[in-house]
Amino acid sequence: MNHNTEINRNSRSLSEIIGELKSELKQFADTRIAMLRAEFKETLTHLKIAAPLAIVGLIFVGTAYLLITAATVALVAVFIDSTFRWFFALGGVGILWLVLGGVALYVAKREFELKRLTPQKTLAVLKGDKEWLQREVRSEYGNGSGRNLAA
Repeated sequence: MNHNTEINRNSRSLSEIIGELKSELKQFADTRIAMLRAEFKETLTHLKIAAPLAIVGLIFVGTAYLLITAATVALVAVFIDSTFRWFFALGGVGILWLVLGGVALYVAKREFELKRLTPQKTLAVLKGDKEWLQREVRSEYGNGSGRNLAA
């Protein structure tokens, strides 16, 4: 760095430097907040898919429970009346609802697992920003120029 650049750099007033720093900090924060909002919006989109599937799955599993219970009751009635048609009808439909509900719950579970609720992308960018800032501070103050972080 030549002598004239050093003079120009040092000739800026403290209020100009603080104003520039404030502007850059505001821009930095605005960018990170926008990223966070975008990531939450994406997460909400996945939840809009997974939540109804989970509800449908729970309804089917609940229905299957009721039908299997009714089939068990019908089975007991069969031994009394010797009629199997109610047992097979209720049991077959109960198994069908159980399979459909299980599939819906499996898909909903996968959707929840694929999209965590924490903003992973934003956290990764902020971690990168922290590392970048630490490197900048080390290069600015740790380059043997005689300046100290405590100063």
